[in-house]
Amino acid sequence: MACAGCGTGVDGKPSGCKSNGGCSTGGCNRLNVFDWLSNIPLGESLAPFDIIEVSFNNGSRKDFFRNVTRQLLDKGEMVTVEGVSGFDVGTVSLTGELVKLQMKKRRAEDTPEVKKVLRRSTNDDLQRMSDNKSREKEALIKSRALARNLGLEMKLAEVEIQADGRKATFFYTADDRVDFRELIKIYASEFRAKVEMRQIGARQEAGKVGGIGSCGRELCCSTWLTDFKSVNTTAARYQNLSINQAKLSGQCGRLKCCLNYELDTYLDALKDFPEDADTIETSGGVANLQKRDIFKSLMWYSYEGSNKQYPLTITRAKEIRMLNKQGIKPDDLKPAEITTAKPKEADLGYADVVGLISLKALEKTTQKRKQKDRDRQKQQKGGEQKQQGQGPRNELAKPEQKTAQRPDNRPPQQDRRPKQENRPPQQKQQGGGQPRQGREQQPRPEQGPKQQGQPGQQGPSGQAPQQPRQDRRPPRNKPRPNNPNRNNNPDKENK
Repeated sequence: MACAGCGTGVDGKPSGCKSNGGCSTGGCNRLNVFDWLSNIPLGESLAPFDIIEVSFNNGSRKDFFRNVTRQLLDKGEMVTVEGVSGFDVGTVSLTGELVKLQMKKRRAEDTPEVKKVLRRSTNDDLQRMSDNKSREKEALIKSRALARNLGLEMKLAEVEIQADGRKATFFYTADDRVDFRELIKIYASEFRAKVEMRQIGARQEAGKVGGIGSCGRELCCSTWLTDFKSVNTTAARYQNLSINQAKLSGQCGRLKCCLNYELDTYLDALKDFPEDADTIETSGGVANLQKRDIFKSLMWYSYEGSNKQYPLTITRAKEIRMLNKQGIKPDDLKPAEITTAKPKEADLGYADVVGLISLKALEKTTQKRKQKDRDRQKQQKGGEQKQQGQGPRNELAKPEQKTAQRPDNRPPQQDRRPKQENRPPQQKQQGGGQPRQGREQQPRPEQGPKQQGQPGQQGPSGQAPQQPRQDRRPPRNKPRPNNPNRNNNPDKENK
């Protein structure tokens, strides 16, 4: 079935139509009536109903026309119908026997004055309609400027131009009566068309403008709702809603139409609650009714001067009310026990990680990353400084290597003893005791006799003669075995 608003559809299914009646192809945006009698054949004696329903301006306006051409028009076809001193182009939205029910609902009578269907729309009709429809936005801007210049307290919501361009309808909203006789003359000379001013309410304006409601779906008034019923705050009180105008108001600034959708269900459920149980008396004092929980069938009471609330069942509230009528005050309210245990959650197969990652954790990671970058920069700077100072250090080390080479006639002990004195005692302890392996096999170079230091004498290097070292090794508990090779060590003969 093709889309009733724009006529698009392939293989009996709407093309791009949304579930709420809108069409992504730019055609209709209203939910149309489903013709459930279309597939039921009529009798031979009965002729099909000759009046059809046609929608204009993307479904925002609908009207009935008589099909005098006797053509079989399907839902979604574009037809040319009679207009004001001209013609108009619309879309067939309903045919058959259901048109009778729609006419009865809208209180339209089947009279000879019903306008007629001229023909199926031709390409010339569609081209002329598209040209005139493209002028509507510009006309709306100009009309608002002209009304502002005259100082009229009115708000223009929409401008609808007929397909042939001979009539323009201006929809406006106003709180009080507006004298627009001068404005009509200006509009007629400016747009060169017959002008019609039509006042609408705030709900109709929201339906023409459109938008998304707080429920996340397209507005009901712009999709399927046509009959606007009065909504008051009593509907919110019956449903235990807080009287907050900001939350209960819709896009139009009035109370939401959806407050009436579930009102009948709440009224049926409230029939079981007692009406005369607003106040009950006990030995502890007078308890006042705070709210009714329709889903759990509970009535919440609280004592005067206390904020604590006690849930009572409907039967218990009725019982206490009967006792109060008899002049009896029960000792206790006997509130119902309410379990707040959470229902068992089904294993969905994945972990909910929402909220596990906090900003603090991200800040810590960034701080660690910055610290690592700083350490790397310090290491790079230290390496560059070492490379820059490597040249002069090597030059200073060269003369030390030259002085380390001693001639053969100089005793090596004078150079080694200062190094041995700076050695820690552990190294001396490890080094002494046993001769090194292979020391006897390797012949030492011939050297002169050791020079024993005497008082008043100095060595070749100008240093004072060194005193013979004493054995600083701690005594051992076990006696050391006599090493026969100990005396053969020429370095330790004087020890």
